[in-house]
Amino acid sequence: MENLPIEITNAHRAEVLTQALPYIQKYYGKIIVVKYGGNAMINEHLKEQVMEDIVLLHLIGVKVVLVHGGGPEITDMLKKIGKESVFLNGLRVTDKETAEIVQMVLAGKINKSLVNLLEIKGGDAVGLSGLDGHMIEAEMKDESLGYVGKITKVDVKPITDLLEKGYIPVVSTIGCDNEGNVYNINADTAAAYIAGKMGAERLLTMTDIAGILRDKDDPSSIIPCIDIAEARELFENGIISGGMIPKVECCIEAIEHGVHRVTILDGRVPHALLIEMLTDEGAGTMVIKDKNDDK
Repeated sequence: MENLPIEITNAHRAEVLTQALPYIQKYYGKIIVVKYGGNAMINEHLKEQVMEDIVLLHLIGVKVVLVHGGGPEITDMLKKIGKESVFLNGLRVTDKETAEIVQMVLAGKINKSLVNLLEIKGGDAVGLSGLDGHMIEAEMKDESLGYVGKITKVDVKPITDLLEKGYIPVVSTIGCDNEGNVYNINADTAAAYIAGKMGAERLLTMTDIAGILRDKDDPSSIIPCIDIAEARELFENGIISGGMIPKVECCIEAIEHGVHRVTILDGRVPHALLIEMLTDEGAGTMVIKDKNDDK
């Protein structure tokens, strides 16, 4: 039998909005950093929903900073020019030519398309890259990786200036040094540094999985909340493994830099940002400093 759409009455709509009120009050005027990438960026329908969520949060008084990567699009562009992507320990080996492509794709194509989409949805957005105002300074992480950057300094003044003027800053994660070299920066790491430096209330990092799972093959085994001590225990037990390791390390790094709460969010869930921010249910795994101190 075909699933019929559920009719939502005006009274139900009003009830939903009323239930969101405590969360709107809680986050009004607070800084929230959203790290955006993965499947939610590739799927056009999901991308529109993420932008709608960000605009809605912006319009109810939340100061949203959008930090984005763009690995799949970089890979596609390299393929178009006949250049093979090589990865070492999950990081893209980046020679001088690849660094130029990274800059072109992240700071140009992706950044400006996200700004445009936010504007279409009714937000006021301005694009930035880590090169603007030397916002993200970096050095070579490892010679074998080429121009993959290790962050040495973050200056968030360009971001705070835009927030004060009522804009949604959209930040592409490329870095630079004083010699003019451009570096490919891991977006999770950049988001953690930016959120920490800004004293953000929350960092929401969107990914392609449900969150931290006790059993990687069972999506229902999601762990809703862990603290740093529990996370380290899960590392030791091998429950957090593979590509999840750097993501959780970035969560811990953000908390140690002063972010109150970090959530690994399932970017495949429609309107995951609103579910996480404005409902009791939440969507993903929240990482906090210490459950004993959490109020």
